[in-house]
Amino acid sequence: MRLQDLRISEQVKAVLLKTGISDLFPPQEEAINCGVLEGKTLVLASPTASGKTLTAELCALRHVIELGGKVIYLTPLRALANEKYEEFRKYQTLLKSDGRRIRVGISTGDFDRRDPWLSRYDIIVATNEKADSLLRHRSEWMNELSLVVADEIHLLNDSERGPTLEVVLARLMQINPQIQILALSATIRNVDELATWLKADYVATDWRPVHLSEGVLLHQEVQLKDGGSSTIEKHVGTPSINLALHIVNSGGQALIFTSTRRNAVSTAQKVSNELKTFLSKPTRRKLEAISKRMLVAGERTRINELLAELVRNGAAFHHAGLGGNLRKLLEDAFRNGTIKVLAATPTLAFGVNLPARAVIIQNYRRYEVGYGYYPITVLEYKQMAGRAGRPKYDKTGEAILVAKTDDERDYLMESYILAKPERIWSKLAVERILRPHVLSTIAAKYAHTEQGVYEFFSKTFYAYQYDPKAIDLVIAKILRFLHKEKMVDLSRKNVSATTFGSRISELYLDPASAVLIRDALNNRAPYLTDFSFLHMIARTPDMYPKLRPYSREIDPLAIFAEEHKEEFMFVPPGDTEDNLDFEEFLGEVKLGWVLQSWIDEVTEDQMIERFKVQPGDLYRLIRTAEWLLYGSRELARLLGHKDLVPLISPLMERTTKGVRTELLPLVRLDGVGRVRARILFNSGLKTLKDLKQSPVDRLTALPLFGSRLAKKIKTQVGGFVKRKQWTRLEKQADEQQSLTEYS
Repeated sequence: MRLQDLRISEQVKAVLLKTGISDLFPPQEEAINCGVLEGKTLVLASPTASGKTLTAELCALRHVIELGGKVIYLTPLRALANEKYEEFRKYQTLLKSDGRRIRVGISTGDFDRRDPWLSRYDIIVATNEKADSLLRHRSEWMNELSLVVADEIHLLNDSERGPTLEVVLARLMQINPQIQILALSATIRNVDELATWLKADYVATDWRPVHLSEGVLLHQEVQLKDGGSSTIEKHVGTPSINLALHIVNSGGQALIFTSTRRNAVSTAQKVSNELKTFLSKPTRRKLEAISKRMLVAGERTRINELLAELVRNGAAFHHAGLGGNLRKLLEDAFRNGTIKVLAATPTLAFGVNLPARAVIIQNYRRYEVGYGYYPITVLEYKQMAGRAGRPKYDKTGEAILVAKTDDERDYLMESYILAKPERIWSKLAVERILRPHVLSTIAAKYAHTEQGVYEFFSKTFYAYQYDPKAIDLVIAKILRFLHKEKMVDLSRKNVSATTFGSRISELYLDPASAVLIRDALNNRAPYLTDFSFLHMIARTPDMYPKLRPYSREIDPLAIFAEEHKEEFMFVPPGDTEDNLDFEEFLGEVKLGWVLQSWIDEVTEDQMIERFKVQPGDLYRLIRTAEWLLYGSRELARLLGHKDLVPLISPLMERTTKGVRTELLPLVRLDGVGRVRARILFNSGLKTLKDLKQSPVDRLTALPLFGSRLAKKIKTQVGGFVKRKQWTRLEKQADEQQSLTEYS
């Protein structure tokens, strides 16, 4: 089917033709034949790069331009939301609706906001959790939505992310039964079941623009699904790295999936050591420029420095702990072919558009605290394999699993490559997961009676797949808990949330976390310190997953706990009681100690040495801690603990920035993080007034302070700078920028 034959706006056709799209892929054509552009709800299950995003764009633009509607695009990850936002922005300045520009917005964070400003936008990109938060706040513009695009719909099967997506879709269908849903995924085995729940048609196809060749690597031999085989050269003792080097040597790029963030970093380091000899001089110059830009992408940290060092040799690692600016530089450099090998955690398989000639799955097992090692699902394997093959560059993509023995090679071939993905099953009816959704249903007034609560959850995917009575038992238990803890009022015929319950729902807290925080704030500690609050949030169910104390850490942690026993808001378990309870308590102590070290400005290197916590994991803990401290402060206000608010507020900001109190004014400046703030303070520039009065040359003389940053600081704090100095500063800044962008 030709683009010109579609019954869509001529403006849209013109924009797409400029991007080189003139003909539709088969999955896109099937979707259109199913009526997706006529308002039909559809599940589109087709491989990566088969055109699902374009189908969503066509639907969204039809709703906005032709119907005057409003669209929300749901993603599971912030990184994917940012990517989709950039893709939709190309229409923002090129298309008009009713004489005005189409407006595209994005919202992915800050769950305690109604965000009325989003009503100004026609297409809103949001994470599933943000959409859930907006529904809890009863944001009025959500009632105006005419289309919801649910990307990576197969994540309904994920025990952590799936339930939120499921509730959001059920809620949107509740408030607007006429809403069109376009659900996208690369892999769904029981697509008919999902489509029936959504009252949708479906398109399920294996068509790909690039052929996928799957196989298993054992030592130096790759055995393929079709019976073929090939041998690769041995450079090092790690087969996956040898294969990656082989791919680069043949002109391609390799994406290595590892089981953990730590493994992603170590794999990238090993690749980097070997890759340098495979690079041309022009590629080396480009990599050097990218490396320099990474060093100035935000605060200079260990993770920036390490990544910049690896990128010089054409390798990099990718995981959820990377900052936004750093991630964008990295992803752009991989997309344009400059970075040759990328070692990544499996989160990259969730839709982020970073295809490579070869996908190498280094380990098919994952580790989870409390469960040990377990094999990944076929569904997860298929998602990773789908990254193989770059459209317009490769005729074939390769997805290769790595085996250690003949027996394991046979197992991987049979259990993954030749196997079908598992069916998608709802994971909603788990008390810990369902608890906040039951509360939000009542608090946001989506149900006014107990029966109304049961009726809403009877329309979920879980209730469709199982007997609705199975989830009713869990709901009844949760309602008893919410009533006992004074979050809901069940004393009359109608059910309603108390002020306490409503605020918990708005704060996006697990009710069990809120109870723990409430009791802690009420009981206090004999000696109240920053650590008291940090340990308090470490105990909450929302601080997940917990840190695990290693056996060699047990004694030091026990000593640390004894030294701080007067600071705990809870009675610690004794070491002679249940060993599991005591180890869990020590894990919470470790987490509190990690956060305390962070705000005491312990360096990243020292924290890695002391706690074995990698930078990416540390940043995840920091983000969660910031949110929980915010929730604690808001609950302190609500419960009348006004004396605690001045203690929690600066602690929250210190946790975000990783500094002692005296550096807070400095780290509020754009471009100044914990390291640069300490350099300023120790040099005598302790306040904004000091910076305002300081000669600009004094700033540029400091380590890590170039002319561009000095100019930025001076612009923020004000102060007199002679015209000649300012001109010289701008010239130096431009020269530095030209140097870093040279290729």
